Amino acid sequence: MTTTPAPTAAPAGRPRGLLTTTCAVLLAAVLARPGWIPTAPGHLGSLTDTMLPWTALALPALIAAALLRRSRTALAAVALPLALWLTAFGGTLADKPAPGGDLTVVSHNVNQDNPDPRDTARRLLAAHPDILALEELSPETAPAFARALTPAYRHHFHQGTVGIWSVHPLRDARILPIMPWSRALRATAETPHGPLTVYVAHLPSVRVHPTAGFTTAARDAALRRLSAHIRAEKAPRSLLVGDLNGSAGDRALRPLTSRFASAQETAGAGFGFTWPSGFPVVRIDQILVRGVRATSARTLPATRSDHLPVAATITFRRARAHDLSNGGGQSDELRAATGSSLQADHRAGPAALPRRSA
Repeated sequence: MTTTPAPTAAPAGRPRGLLTTTCAVLLAAVLARPGWIPTAPGHLGSLTDTMLPWTALALPALIAAALLRRSRTALAAVALPLALWLTAFGGTLADKPAPGGDLTVVSHNVNQDNPDPRDTARRLLAAHPDILALEELSPETAPAFARALTPAYRHHFHQGTVGIWSVHPLRDARILPIMPWSRALRATAETPHGPLTVYVAHLPSVRVHPTAGFTTAARDAALRRLSAHIRAEKAPRSLLVGDLNGSAGDRALRPLTSRFASAQETAGAGFGFTWPSGFPVVRIDQILVRGVRATSARTLPATRSDHLPVAATITFRRARAHDLSNGGGQSDELRAATGSSLQADHRAGPAALPRRSA
């Protein structure tokens, strides 16, 4: 009698949705612990910090893949990065402005090749700022901005690529030497509510290079010098405004952001992306406050620049403990940060403009 051998069991296949589950778990790990991504090589950590909000774009694709594979495991896995993203950024999407405020500040990188400074100035004046800070002025555009703004602002100071215009008197206005040419200043505005120190800065640009990665060395060096100046001064009420060429979440900016509160994060609606102006994907133009409190923050309509202007209304009342804290600074650290390191190998900057103040 012939017997038929029993069929052997087929080997178990790969569980459904394994790839989707793996991707979801990896994304969750990045959202939960972005600090685990090392800074080196190529400053990958800073790049991750900057682009972290855009990880939301991966979530619909992961959900669709899990549904297509009909995998409950994959769907459960996708729920984890979704919950973590909402925890990290859900509050940013809320509308947080509060009524009131004592003065309005506007900051704008006007673009050194701005083809119409007068029109840009007109658009900025429409926001009725009490304090207006401009970055990336050039020898060609600075005189035009000065002519357009001086009738509205008796008090002003500009040199090199940065300037400040104020309806309130300015004192102790001077350039901060964070670069071989003028890219940062400080001035104290004598407001009816008390003195307010304003720092205006334009940190060097960063680039994403296929071989070098996220190139931030020049920015980070200037940032350390600026942070040393601010720490040494210990101004009780201060603003730091300008193009910092980094998001508030970038770990490299923590020497500054740990001492200030972001107006956009505490009093704005949404991420407030500012660059590039045609389709903003990152907020590198900042208004940071300490010792005062932002009641509203927003981006302004586009000008002839590749950056959007940023605005915030601030109040001197009931500043939170974080905003009132003073970081310890030492004059030795300031001297170390601003001494011979300024002789670093940077390309020559634009010629400084004549100082104008009133």
